Amino acid sequence: ASMRRTIVILLAAWLHATAGNAGEAEIDAAQSTIDSQLKAFQADDGALAYSFAAPAIRQIFPTVESFMGMVTGGYQPVRRPQSYTFGKAEETGAGTIAQQVFVVGPDGKEYEALYTLERQPDGRFLITGCSLRASNALST
Repeated sequence: ASMRRTIVILLAAWLHATAGNAGEAEIDAAQSTIDSQLKAFQADDGALAYSFAAPAIRQIFPTVESFMGMVTGGYQPVRRPQSYTFGKAEETGAGTIAQQVFVVGPDGKEYEALYTLERQPDGRFLITGCSLRASNALST
């Protein structure tokens, strides 16, 4: 009985580890998408930035110009970040990821961006949304 319990514990640990690895690969892919879009924003490459938007976003903003207008008008911290670092990431469902990004905006203030991404039929992760709020962190 003790040996069986040990095997079950080892099997559970192995399954957890392999599930974690799969999640890490997906999270890495999601972070790469966000990083690429932020770099495209910084380079003023609207077409490239738009290419990382999921089909649902493209339906709402059917042109690069309308998409960039929305980003410029409402998301200056991600449009023109001074710096950014990735925070927590979580698989929220099969093929969907939520990724926290800490951003220092062009105004020097800290923001928290929460990105949602979805795996596309071709395997890429594209951005389905971004919510932005002023960070609760105290600046010195």
